[in-house]
Amino acid sequence: MATSLSEKTCTPCRGGVPPLAPEEAEGYRAREAPDWSLMDGVTRIERRFRFKDFREAFAFVARAAELAEAEGHHPDITFGWGYAAVSLRTKKIKGLHENDFIMAAKLDRLADGGPAPAAARPRPRHEG
Repeated sequence: MATSLSEKTCTPCRGGVPPLAPEEAEGYRAREAPDWSLMDGVTRIERRFRFKDFREAFAFVARAAELAEAEGHHPDITFGWGYAAVSLRTKKIKGLHENDFIMAAKLDRLADGGPAPAAARPRPRHEG
């Protein structure tokens, strides 16, 4: 049985790796992140999460920040009353990598009330 991306861990991306081809990115999106949209010529993914109020949106953003630090992969996040918008891409390769879809799957799980990420040991830093 294939492992869900939400069970995987982001791996450091050192650059020099080609970004996912549009067909590969669409495959990941369809299987693991169907609520996300491919954007900017398939170089990033984005999702807008809805919440009951500002407090819930802020709580999600705080948990997303913990997850980003644990995974060493950092999304762009904006939020306000009742929403949080998350954008993912791997900056070092100027496009999408499996790491982006791992984070998307984990963020979806967080938004659905899934467990907060466990404390992670320090990992090599990478831009993501």
